[in-house]
Amino acid sequence: MNVGILLAAGASSRMGRSKPLVRARGHSFLAHGLRHLWTTCDAVVVVLGSDAPAVRAQVEAEFGRRVRGGGLRSEPRSARRPGARGLEARFVVNRSWRRGMLGSARLGLKAALTMKPETLLVLPVDHPAVKPETVKALAEAMREALRAFRPGGANSPFAYALVPRYRRRRGHPVALSPALARAIAADPRAHDLSDAVRRHARLVGYLDCTDAGIVRNRNTPTRR
Repeated sequence: MNVGILLAAGASSRMGRSKPLVRARGHSFLAHGLRHLWTTCDAVVVVLGSDAPAVRAQVEAEFGRRVRGGGLRSEPRSARRPGARGLEARFVVNRSWRRGMLGSARLGLKAALTMKPETLLVLPVDHPAVKPETVKALAEAMREALRAFRPGGANSPFAYALVPRYRRRRGHPVALSPALARAIAADPRAHDLSDAVRRHARLVGYLDCTDAGIVRNRNTPTRR
């Protein structure tokens, strides 16, 4: 199985309001992130921090409205494997969110690893324009890479990262092998996620794509 980690813990000071709840194309950033990751992940760990109870309550209410209105009927059909039982989101709270995104990534990876995934995909919540096709392509490329190295799935020792790239600019989400995810989750000394990947990956691959959404992080309000 694949597991996603959606990073949504920051205070959104530049946005001026709770970033996970900012709306684009009719849905919150957090809802967009969940839907993107669900295209290939059986479960998504959502890491909250600032104002966590209110964010979770509003997102659950948003999905409740969509369920009642039939808006989620197509989601299970687009899941990674035919016959998937459903779509799962697990919320965890990073109480030290002020220390930066890496702490949230480490917390999310630890929670995700308990599900014994074959691949982990890490997506910041401020990338609502990522295309679902890009997420699927990353997961498929990671699966092929791990199989080429050695069969073993979640038990493979291959510490590998796969990063999407648009016009030579690196973006998100980042796909991690379980071995690399375990190393990052256990490392308190890295400065950020990129530094942690550099410190522990045996190999970093790049997937060139035409998806500009991978490099469009929304940190400020959209100008009207």
